[in-house]
Amino acid sequence: MKFDISTIFWLFFIIVALQPLLKKRFLVAMRQRLIGAVEKKRGSRVIVLIHRQETMSLLGFPIFRYIDIDDSEEVIRAIHMTDPDMPLDLVLHTPGGLVLAAYQIAHAIRMHQGKITVFVPHYAMSGGTLIALAADEIVMEEHAVLGPVDPQIGEYPAVSLVKLAESKPIADIDDKLWLLADIGRKAIEQIRSQVKSLLEGKYPPEKADELARILTEGKWTHDYPITYEVATALGLHVVKGILPELYQLMSLYPQPVRHQPSVEYIPLPRFKGPAHKS
Repeated sequence: MKFDISTIFWLFFIIVALQPLLKKRFLVAMRQRLIGAVEKKRGSRVIVLIHRQETMSLLGFPIFRYIDIDDSEEVIRAIHMTDPDMPLDLVLHTPGGLVLAAYQIAHAIRMHQGKITVFVPHYAMSGGTLIALAADEIVMEEHAVLGPVDPQIGEYPAVSLVKLAESKPIADIDDKLWLLADIGRKAIEQIRSQVKSLLEGKYPPEKADELARILTEGKWTHDYPITYEVATALGLHVVKGILPELYQLMSLYPQPVRHQPSVEYIPLPRFKGPAHKS
């Protein structure tokens, strides 16, 4: 069979056009296989909530992913498809997102009868932490972090807006600041009440109230990293020990490739053997 140049060109074009789709399908199949292996190993339902920065294929603009209503719908659907007594493992990697969506997920897993374990390989900030607080156990890597759950009103922390309004003479407070401060007070009360409800039954009432206050009072900036050590000092139910399979799973959610990589190394283990130890 003979091929002319135009035929070869179109075959090449089709192969190049299909490559991203085939690669995506391959990654999905690999993720499903690995999730199934973890479920078999732990006898649980595994739900993965991972947000990466994505890039539009045409214009190259970054798209920042966060917890939204689509995420809450999918997680709740997965929970409904799970036996009430089956353990639930949730893998979190997220900067946070909508309070409504995060609390829906947290409330849904809080109501699940089986044991709930949240795994945080790298970070689960803001709304991610809110979800983690609903778990019976939070498993963190030694370098992983959680974050405060103090509400934000637009670009400003609600606590700061309230303090600003309280520090000014009434005559100097304009309508906009009054409005923002009022919304801020309500947001703080609401999120504090939600955190306390998620912690009830897992901690003594006094401890649940203390944790709810500390995590929402604006003690830290919103991006403050709550490490394993800080979480332990606070009295949160955290343990160390991320499954190796979960790191493999994280690698199957690749960050979009930059023209110049920021981090580079030879992807092989480098451990000293017993003979090298002093």
